[in-house]
Amino acid sequence: MVFMDRRDAGRQLGARLGHLAGQDVVVLGLPRGGVPVAAEVAEALGAPLDVCLVRKLGVPFQPELGMGAIGEDGVRVINDAVVREARVTRQQLARVEERERGVLEQRAARYRGDRTPVGLAGRTAVVVDDGVATGSTARVACTIARERGAARIVLAVPVAPADWTDRLGDDADELVCLDTPWDFFAIGQFYLDFTQTPDDEVAACLRRAAHRSPETGGPAGSAGAGGVDREVRIPAGPVRLEGRLTVPAGAVGVVLFAHGSGSSRHSPRNGFVAAGLNRAGLGTLLFDLLTEEEERDRANVFDTGLLAQRLAGATGWLRAQPGTAQLAVGYFGASTGAAAALWAAAEPDTHVAAVVSRGGRPDLAGPRLPEVTAPTLLVVGGADTTVLDLNRWAQARLRCENRLAVVPGASHLFEEPGALETVTDLARDWFTDHMAPAHV
Repeated sequence: MVFMDRRDAGRQLGARLGHLAGQDVVVLGLPRGGVPVAAEVAEALGAPLDVCLVRKLGVPFQPELGMGAIGEDGVRVINDAVVREARVTRQQLARVEERERGVLEQRAARYRGDRTPVGLAGRTAVVVDDGVATGSTARVACTIARERGAARIVLAVPVAPADWTDRLGDDADELVCLDTPWDFFAIGQFYLDFTQTPDDEVAACLRRAAHRSPETGGPAGSAGAGGVDREVRIPAGPVRLEGRLTVPAGAVGVVLFAHGSGSSRHSPRNGFVAAGLNRAGLGTLLFDLLTEEEERDRANVFDTGLLAQRLAGATGWLRAQPGTAQLAVGYFGASTGAAAALWAAAEPDTHVAAVVSRGGRPDLAGPRLPEVTAPTLLVVGGADTTVLDLNRWAQARLRCENRLAVVPGASHLFEEPGALETVTDLARDWFTDHMAPAHV
C-alpha cells in the first residue's frame, strides 16, 4: 500500500478507526510528521486534536542512548537499568532533564500558542504517527499518555513492519495499522510525498482543529482570522451537494474542483493538489457534482452540460457566502471533470479567473472551447498519449491565453514518483499568477 501523502494516509486511517466515533476520544499526533495524519483522524472521529510531545533523555556522553523520556504535565519515564549501567549521577540526569524540559516547553508554545493541552483523564487517547519503524518513540508516547490519565490507549499508524505488534508489547490497549509489509525498510518508502513536515504546518493543523472543536478553541468552521475549513452542502435545484470549503486567512481566490468519473470529493489526488494550493494561500472547494443516487445513472456521469451547470451553480453559491464574495474563482478539472470546468468557464456569468486541467478531456467541451476567456493550463502525462493528442486538439480551438504542460513519463493518473508534485506546482503557479480579487 502506497499513500499519496500524510493527509491521504490520515483519511484512510480515520476510516479504519470508525468504531471509535462517538466515544470520549482525544487524538494525539506525534510531531512533526504524525500531526497531519492525526488531523485527518481527528476530523473523521469528530474528536479534539493535540500533540503528544516527547523528549528523549539521552545519556550525557552518549546522547543517542536513551535513559528515559519526558512529556508535558511533569511526566517522566526513567529507564533505571540504563541509568545504572551508564553510571549516570542524579545531577547529570537532572541537567539533561532540565535542558530537554526547556526544549519541550518551547515546542509546546510554538505549536499551541496560548492554548492549553487537551485533558486526557479518563478518556481514550488515540496516539497517531505517520508510521512505526523501531517503535521506541511510539512506546514512550503511549506511556506518557497513560501517565497523563488516559483510561485507554489506541496506537494507530498507516504503516509498520510485519512484526510491529511484537515491538510494541502491551504499551497500548489496541494497535491499528493499515499495512504491515514484509519488505519494510523505511516509512517514507510507502509515501509518494514524504517531505518533512515543518513546524508551521504542525501549528496550522492544531489551529484548524482548535477552531473546529469547542474544547480546544474557537468556533467550528473557522481557520484563523478570515479563514474557514468546514463541510458544506450546496443547493442544486432539488438536491444538495456535499463538499468541503477550505479558505486560508488572507486568501485572494478559491479553486473549485471538478472531479472525473468514478471519483469524488474524497479523491486523494485532488486532495493532494488542494493541500498544495492551501499552503500557497489559495482556498479550495472540493465537492461532488452529483448525489450518490444520481451517480447510479451513468448517463449523468458523462453529461458535461449537467456537470458544468452544477459547477456554475456552486460558483454562484460561493460568491454569496460571507467572506468569499470578493474572492477570485478558479476551476481545477480532472479527467472528464476538465470538460465541465471549461464548459462552465465559457458561461458569461461565472467570471472565472483561471482554469487548470489535470489529465483532462477538454475535447468533451468541444463547441464551447472558443468561448472560454479564462487563462487555461492543460497538464497531461507524457505517457498518456491518447489524452495528450486530445488535449492538443482542444488547445488548437482555445482562443484564450493557454499552455499545454507535459509531465515527462507520467501516466493518466500521475502515479509515478514526483508526478503529482509537478502537477501541484504547475497548478499553484498558474492560479497565483492569474488570480486577483473578482469584481462582479
